[in-house]
Amino acid sequence: MVTSIDLEYPFRGKWLVQNSPANRVPSHGTALLATSYAIDFVPGDGAGRTAPITFGSLVRPEPPERFPGFGRTLLAPVEGIVVAAHDTEPDHPAYRGLPSIGYALTQQRRAQPGWIALAGNHVLVETDGVVVALCHLQQGSLKVQTGQLVQVGTTLALCGNSGNSTEPHVHVQAINTPDIERANAVPLSFKGSLPRNGEIIDIPE
Repeated sequence: MVTSIDLEYPFRGKWLVQNSPANRVPSHGTALLATSYAIDFVPGDGAGRTAPITFGSLVRPEPPERFPGFGRTLLAPVEGIVVAAHDTEPDHPAYRGLPSIGYALTQQRRAQPGWIALAGNHVLVETDGVVVALCHLQQGSLKVQTGQLVQVGTTLALCGNSGNSTEPHVHVQAINTPDIERANAVPLSFKGSLPRNGEIIDIPE
């Protein structure tokens, strides 16, 4: 029985760590759908910053294209077989400031349809009894298909803002079965360690 998995980072460039299990478990405040050890990475510009906050950001939703990481390439963090691949969900606006409050209040209703409503577009890669999920991918951006063998660094898709996402980012989690409704969360790390909230991960292009 696998008790944990160590991954490569699934991207290049600068990304901000959020909702890390190094800070708390469950990392997203819930164990729903085996997310206890999930982690989020928010892409930034050359200085590691996401889209600048303006007055407009505080009062209205923003197009995802305004964010520097929207459309950035996502890579396989492990060698394995693609056991699920979905990319037909739309990329919706980003929500910061006051709009984020309204978005949060509707989360329970939006979660009722299940996994796809939360994960949005996603890829699941299985390796040695562990399934690694990358979620919130850009609509129509998949570069792989179910049954395909991928190597570490294989291009999987592009960073998007689908599913339960307030701004473009990638959500990564590990589980013990592709059946997400029955899965248990598997602890993960990256290159032998687990980054904490607020860290900037900088992987050379």
